Amino acid sequence: MNTANLQLEGLLLAVSNLIEMLRRKGLVTQQEIEEALHEALGAARRDADGRNISPAQGAGMEFPIRFLLTATNLSDGPPQTFSEVAAMIGETRDQDK
Repeated sequence: MNTANLQLEGLLLAVSNLIEMLRRKGLVTQQEIEEALHEALGAARRDADGRNISPAQGAGMEFPIRFLLTATNLSDGPPQTFSEVAAMIGETRDQDK
């Protein structure tokens, strides 16, 4: 596996845990998190459409945002692993279009 991919996996886990910490401290609500990430998802989709890239490349652009949406929408408990969250995204990929 490409080292950059592993670095991105670690970054996504770190960001999702930071977002979750902000939510637990009451600095942001779950709804605010989801709204911000849905806005980011919309921007990524508009950018992909404007750049006329392939569907696979568009899905690649959306993946980090979908990861954060999924990882920050899980019930309290131990943080999920990257592989667990990625599997959840794969199971629901077509439902979010």
